[in-house]
Order: sequence, then structure tokens, then C-alpha cells
Amino acid sequence: MFKQRKFKTATIITMLFILICTLFTGCSSKKTTTSTSQPTSKTITDHAGRSITIPANINKVYYTSPLSMIMVYTLVPEKMAGLSMQFTENDKKYLLPQVKELPYLGGLQMNAKINTEELAKAKPDVIFSIGPDPLSETSICTADKLQQQLNIPVIVLDGDINSTEKTFAFLGQMLGVEDRAKELIAYCNKTMQEIVEIAKTIPEEKKIRVYYAEGPKGLATEPKTSPHALLLNIINAQNVAEVEAKGGSGMSNVSLEQVLKWNPDVILSWGTDRGGAYDLILTSPDWKNISAVKNQKVYEVPNSPFNWFDRPPSVNRFLGLKWLTATLYPDVYKPDMVKEVKDFYKLFYHVDLSDQDAKSLLKTSLH
Repeated sequence: MFKQRKFKTATIITMLFILICTLFTGCSSKKTTTSTSQPTSKTITDHAGRSITIPANINKVYYTSPLSMIMVYTLVPEKMAGLSMQFTENDKKYLLPQVKELPYLGGLQMNAKINTEELAKAKPDVIFSIGPDPLSETSICTADKLQQQLNIPVIVLDGDINSTEKTFAFLGQMLGVEDRAKELIAYCNKTMQEIVEIAKTIPEEKKIRVYYAEGPKGLATEPKTSPHALLLNIINAQNVAEVEAKGGSGMSNVSLEQVLKWNPDVILSWGTDRGGAYDLILTSPDWKNISAVKNQKVYEVPNSPFNWFDRPPSVNRFLGLKWLTATLYPDVYKPDMVKEVKDFYKLFYHVDLSDQDAKSLLKTSLH
């Protein structure tokens, strides 16, 4: 009988031990499941006030314009799904090798189209829409349509130059590179503050009168109200063009007689390789009596890999602010532009330039 009791007691103890182990194992399993499970998506609000559900981890992105592509390139080139603008061989010298090999997938600016079939194959997690135009019902409607068409979240952000900090910060947080974004924001803020303070010192009678020559004949331009000529306003230059601004891509047509009448002190022009009139303006007898031509103050806007003045109007313009101020007001602003170019291309474009590279970019562009 004593043996039976002993056996029963041992059996009960064994069963209790198994039960306790099972309970602990179950609890442990639940805790492990809870601690390792991660949300696969999250909801954000973009700058247009749209509520959008996006993947929690973003590994690949696309963009509707070169403006937004450049901002992504400066932050996370490794997450780019393709290119929204096409590059010349010269441009490619100033880009990361892996980026210049990406496919061109198009965009929604300057009458371009997105290759939606190829973009769908690239499988970006999100698409950024950062336009040069102010946020509007049109930009929201365009983003909504593209999102429905591709079933990929389209995030609308503010592309205004004064919203650079806000947009960089948003992108940095979304793409997991907040420290990198802060570094670029610091450069942009410092540059803007520096140039604005210099511009305040320019008296009305010392303002340089500038004509911005666009197109192959130099007979398209932007008035001071156009966002495509914004840098002239910021540095306190006088834009001589008295024409009506065109919406969208701009480029108001003018006559040579009008340009002769305005008689600018300085002409800024696109390079001939970009379909511009730089060589024409310097050599054509039709332009020779304009002050800017007579005094050899016709400057080609640096353009590789991205234009420093406009088109696309992205963060490339912050280097443009330094270049343009040094060119128009060399008596009050005298930076070492070779160093400035090298520093900017390293910080924003991830490439190391030699002194000769920088000088080549500036050779037809400085006072």
C-alpha cells in the first residue's frame, strides 16, 4: 500500500511538472510571437493632406519628375527604381555608376509620359510626386489617378524652394536616412541665408539687368513672376523680360527687337549642346549691339548632370545661387567656386571631382 501511495505521488508530481512546463512554454511562445511580429504597412499624410497607406519598409522608389528624382538621388541613390530624365554621355561623368545604368521610365513634366508598363515591372514601393508648381487640386487629381492606375502609393510633396527643409525631412524619415537629410538641409539653409543677406546689400541702382535666353534662338524667356526665373529674384537681380508668364513649363516667346530694346547687362543662356543659343548669341550679328554681348557678359548656365539655374528646379539650384551671385556681383561675393563645386558634387551627387572637372563646368559660366 505504501508503494502504491508512493507511485501515485510520483505520478501526480510528474504530471504537475509537465503541466507547468507546458504553461511556461506556451507563454514563452506567445511572447516571442508578439515581440518579433512587425507591421507590414503604415498610414501617412502627405503635404497635400492625403492619407496614404504605404509599406513599413521602403526599398525601392520612383518619382513623377526630375525634381523629385534629384532629391531621392541625393538621399538614397541605392533605392532608385529608374530615371525620369535622360542623360548625355557628358552628364553621366557626374553620376554614380549604378545610377547612370538605370532604365529611363519617364515622368509627368514637360509633356513627358511615364512608361507605366515598365514601371510596374520595376515594382517601386512608393512614387513621389514633387512638382515645380504649387500644390493644387490638379496635382492631387493627377496623383490619385496614377495611384489607381498602378496600385502603387503616390505621395505628393511640396517642391517650392522655401519648402526644401520640410520636404527633405519628410523624405529622410520615410526612407530611413534622417541624418543624411539633416546634412543636406543644413547646406541648403546656410546657402539661402548667406545669399539673401548679400542680396539685401545690393542698392537699386546697382542691380544687374539680366535677360534669360531660352531655346535654340534665345527668343524664349521667363518674366520675374515665373518660377523658372526664381533665382534672379532671390539674388536681387533685375529681370528685364516684360512679358506675360506662361504656366507649366513656361518659356514665353519674345522678339529680337524686344531684347534689343531691353538691352540687358548680362545674358544667361543654355549651352548649344542643350539646344540653347549660347554660341548663336556670341556670333550672330543680330545680337552684337546688345550691351551684354559687347561687354562679353554672356554666360552659359552650367548643366551637368543637372542645370544649376532651372529645369529641373530642384536642389541643384542651391549651387546655382552661389554661382549666379558670384557671376553677377563679383565685387561683393567672391567664393572659391572651384571648391564650392567640388564640395557640392561630393555632398549631393556622391562624386569626387578634380579641380579640372570643376573648372570645366565653369569655363563659360563665370565673370
